[in-house]
Order: sequence, then C-alpha cells, then structure tokens
Amino acid sequence: MKILMVCLGNICRSPLAEGILQAKVGDNHLVDSAGTGDWHVGEQPDRRSIAVAKKYGVDISDQRAMHFNPIFFEEFDLIFAMDKQNSIDLQQLARTEEERNKVKLILKEGLGEANNVPDPYYENDEAFEQVYQLLDKATDGLIEKYNL
Repeated sequence: MKILMVCLGNICRSPLAEGILQAKVGDNHLVDSAGTGDWHVGEQPDRRSIAVAKKYGVDISDQRAMHFNPIFFEEFDLIFAMDKQNSIDLQQLARTEEERNKVKLILKEGLGEANNVPDPYYENDEAFEQVYQLLDKATDGLIEKYNL
C-alpha cells in the first residue's frame, strides 16, 4: 500500500507524518509527502521539523518538498490531508469518486478526531513538538487501522 501525506507547503506537517510513519513501518517506498502549494518545491523540510524529528530518532533531512499532482491519485492508495482545507483542495483536484475516496483526514483516520493538525510554521518550537506528538499517535492509529 502506498500512502501520501499532504499539507500546504510540504515543509512542516506532511514531512513529519511521512518520516514518522516511514520509520515505524520500515519501508522507504511506502510513504511520501506533498503540498497543495508550490512555494517550497525542492526545499528541505523546515529546520524545526527536522530538529523535532531528529529528537525522536527520525531523519527527514533528505526529504524534498513536492507539489501535489493529480497523477498522484493513480500512484497512491491513501492520501492523508493534515487539515480540512487541504482535504477540500485535494477533493477538488480528484476526477472520480474513487479518487475522492482516497482522501482522508489524518487525525480522523488515526485518532477518530475530526480535527486539523495545526500548522506550526508561524509558531515556536513547542508547536512543532505538539505536531510531532499528534502525528506520532495518529500514525500508530493508521498502522492499526490499515494493517501497515
């Protein structure tokens, strides 16, 4: 099963979700991430995302931001949006009901909560810690729910 994590710029939340899940399932080809915006294409994750991941033994420094392309609907089995707005944006890019059904909110699927993963970009280091903890718990839920 191929999974894509999606946030706005693909430098804060989705790289963390990708790295955490990838570290837990141990398959580099299983998980990737992208952003609905294209401002950071080719860039490393935010230094604060890299730092908080490293604190927990997860190395995301080799990741590079990608812009979401509708072809990804064909390449990935599940697409986890970090928040409702990104979910809406992805739904609008979907061409079929099958593609729309691939888009899920990560916290709803992983924790049973229909909340957004807060965007820590304009916040302090503690916000990145909170995002890491949320995604750590959510990915545990995804592993259990989808038998990853």
